[in-house]
Amino acid sequence: MFQEKIIILNNQLTELQKMFDLTEELQKELELPKEVVFNMNLALEEALTNIILYAYPHSQGTIELKVKKEDEKSLSFTLKDKGIAFNPLEAPEADVTLPATEREIGGLGIFLIRQLMDLVEYERKGDNNILKMTKKIK
Repeated sequence: MFQEKIIILNNQLTELQKMFDLTEELQKELELPKEVVFNMNLALEEALTNIILYAYPHSQGTIELKVKKEDEKSLSFTLKDKGIAFNPLEAPEADVTLPATEREIGGLGIFLIRQLMDLVEYERKGDNNILKMTKKIK
């Protein structure tokens, strides 16, 4: 039975397919509802895309994605990279009350992550960014 899995991604957008393959595997093995998987995919895609595009601006790097079954009711997804230090939880909140044409660019991905996941935590440990997102599955 599934308890934990780790995959390593290069900082290239084509690597997102590995994440989608992983969540598809989780859906089958844990019999997850499609809505839960959709929300996990969207949050993970936003977080990974930000790391891929901004953590390593002038070099190649890797991202570790660890998924762990915390208990019968939740999964945690931990993203670890050695890129530029960035705490997404300190980023200004997107003002979603404004029309799209009046909003500043950026920040919506972090807003989505906070809305789609049940708990989002960040820490900088040594030279690692560590973003942990927890999702209730039942």
